[in-house]
Amino acid sequence: MAFWWQKTLFTAANVAGLANGTYSLLTRRPQPQKSGTLRLHGLHEPVEIITDRYGVPHIYAQNEDDLYFSQGYIHAQERLWQMEFNRRIGAGRLCEILGPLAIEADRFGRRLGLHRAATAEVAHLSPHNQRVLTSYASGVNMFIENNQGKLGVEFIFLRFKPEPWKIADSIQWAKMIAWNLSGNWETEIIRAHLIASLGPERAAQLEAGYDPDHPLIIPSGIAYQGINLSLLEQYQQLKDLSGFKLMGGSNNWVVDGTMTSTGYPILCNDPHLGQAAPSIWFECHLQAGDIDVVGASFPGAPGVVIGHNQDIAWGVTNAVSDVQDLYIEKFNPENPRQYEFEGHWEDAQIIREEIKVKGQSEPIIEEVVITRHGPIINMPGTSLSAKPEKGTAEPPLALRWTGLEQCNIVTSTQKLNRATNWHEFLEAMRDWDVPPQNFVYADRAGNIGYIMAGAIPIRARGQALVPSPGWTGEYEWTGLIPFEELPQAFNPEQHFIATANNRVVDDNYPYYITHEWLNGYRAQRIAQLIHDIHAQKGELTPQDMATIQADQYALPAREIVPYLLQLEAKTPLERAAIEIMQTWDYVLSPESIAAAIYLTFLRKLERIVFSAWLGANEVLLDRYLGAGTTILAQQNGYASRSRPLLIRLLKKHDDTWFARSAIPNGPKSWSEALRAAFQAALGELSDKLGNNILHWQYGQIHRMTYGHPLGALKALAGYFNRGPFAIGGDADTVNMGAVMPNAPDTVIVVPSYRQIVNLADLTNSLSGHAPGQSGHPASKHYDDFINMWLNVRHHPMLFEKEAIAKNAEGTLKLQPG
Repeated sequence: MAFWWQKTLFTAANVAGLANGTYSLLTRRPQPQKSGTLRLHGLHEPVEIITDRYGVPHIYAQNEDDLYFSQGYIHAQERLWQMEFNRRIGAGRLCEILGPLAIEADRFGRRLGLHRAATAEVAHLSPHNQRVLTSYASGVNMFIENNQGKLGVEFIFLRFKPEPWKIADSIQWAKMIAWNLSGNWETEIIRAHLIASLGPERAAQLEAGYDPDHPLIIPSGIAYQGINLSLLEQYQQLKDLSGFKLMGGSNNWVVDGTMTSTGYPILCNDPHLGQAAPSIWFECHLQAGDIDVVGASFPGAPGVVIGHNQDIAWGVTNAVSDVQDLYIEKFNPENPRQYEFEGHWEDAQIIREEIKVKGQSEPIIEEVVITRHGPIINMPGTSLSAKPEKGTAEPPLALRWTGLEQCNIVTSTQKLNRATNWHEFLEAMRDWDVPPQNFVYADRAGNIGYIMAGAIPIRARGQALVPSPGWTGEYEWTGLIPFEELPQAFNPEQHFIATANNRVVDDNYPYYITHEWLNGYRAQRIAQLIHDIHAQKGELTPQDMATIQADQYALPAREIVPYLLQLEAKTPLERAAIEIMQTWDYVLSPESIAAAIYLTFLRKLERIVFSAWLGANEVLLDRYLGAGTTILAQQNGYASRSRPLLIRLLKKHDDTWFARSAIPNGPKSWSEALRAAFQAALGELSDKLGNNILHWQYGQIHRMTYGHPLGALKALAGYFNRGPFAIGGDADTVNMGAVMPNAPDTVIVVPSYRQIVNLADLTNSLSGHAPGQSGHPASKHYDDFINMWLNVRHHPMLFEKEAIAKNAEGTLKLQPG
């Protein structure tokens, strides 16, 4: 992975001489301006921006246009490189700055068409949203115009200047985030491959959240032997570049005043995303007219996504909804630009995309084929046969996704930032479409609530777990779940609400939402801690909420470790390992030796157990265990779902699972599998950490680096990257530290932002993210949040101007130019 990126950097930036003086030049780059006065064209009235000691800007404007102009200016001042790089990923324009080694990623981006969908949405914006996005873009562009010679160091290395920001770029960013949180298309391909390899009955046995007595329904006329994993493998080159690596996990919960020390609700949120430098989040405070909101924003888009205003607070987790379907299209053998639908040939839309490549005089032409279901996302050269013979190229797959059809997030965010009560909050949620999210709510009047907001399709056949025939008309979407019928609750009897990407409705719910729920361990642990702390103390405080956010107790370990302890120790090392496990408290702290043994053993056991069915196909096994390889995400919808299945199988302990093992000379019983996993785990830990078991700390094999795209080059790593840091937790702990199954030493998903809102006194609310607010490596705010984040400490969420002024780092006055 690093090899191609290093090669690209040397070609694109010519940084071979870095060690001979360039480093000192970097440290002298101009820093973002926090004080003084600027006269800017585009402003209507004066704006005051107070940056507090934590690097959080508090923007005080006299009208809405100036507010978002200023937010755009500040976003660009701190994060312009990040904004530029992300819009190039989404638009398939990396080759222009990186050269030919990003061609395949750009081809996929052009086929997916986020840039086309965003541009099409511009014409449908309301006049108000047009004005908001225009003001924001004007602020970004004013910064670019005024700082041509003082742009970030990344622009120097890659030797290019950013184009003006367009309002479509902000819409594309919203769609890009939605894409990362909507990975059902990957699981459809993986499931199809499982069916082709095992048959529908055995494949159903591997579906952790699906009744194993129900075979997977295979649409008639479909042969999945032609569908392979190549589409998922073509984008591995960029999985580290975006900095997202999204899993789509998160925790949020809210408790009402009957359970708190203040008599008012407390609302908590920690979205789980990939960590990178700079952070995906940027905290800010916006005030103008009836807007007074503080929290986390996305550089590239106006408004606040997670936070609170004077009246309400909210937090989000991914609803893991099924909003994507793959359709196998049947093209006309006499005219490959026509496809069949309900017995007739329809003309496909053909779009000619020109991919400019740095260092090449001629662009690469990508012909994008779009059917009524969406773009064909296969690579060029795919057979246009609807029913390929076994072993031939996979058939053309069209992607239908709500994100290519919906985009009201701008409206929703504007309403959300202004909402003052539950009714206005729901009106804001009515416009929230992509990606569907679990929102928890609290207000100053003492109410709490929940809604799963988003555009979730209704399908004629109920659900689509595998690619469906596109030519029959039988698998179409017939509408969206009505807003009034989306899952929601207001002031529930249990006095609290918690979500963690777990299943939130039972079988009585009349609509299909998803088959891809994550397991419920985090949600179970949060509810358990709320109950236990309340029972012990009689009340919950904000500090108790921080304790919950820091929790690294592994619920699955309680059920798995007893099977390890039943093993007979045959060597001194095995005896020492078992003794350590016997006294373990099930906490996955970075210092824990038992945690290192447990998770290495668990990973070995998972591969042994599931390879008995999947054989030596490591790629398919990795995909089934959750490894993703799309441009922006390192995990897929299968992530975390095999663990409950493994526990059920352990409890059943039926040796027939291994009766038809696809692994020659593999274990033939559960006892053999457990011993093999234990021995393999101790062998791996000895190889990595030495023979002294007292040195086997979990944090030595579970580490995270805040990686910058340019930090992939060894000569630049020390300047741009931060870490590695020892990290605790795993995918099933509240304080998450998730890895890929095929790269267990590298933590990729963690709580990316933490928030605790005290509705009794908003000024005593807390927040934090890492590595820091700034995108400039020479800034003190580039990495000053890391130690706080590692120790689950928050900074005050400053909200009142008096307190902000007392903690001011600088005050910047913006005057109309």
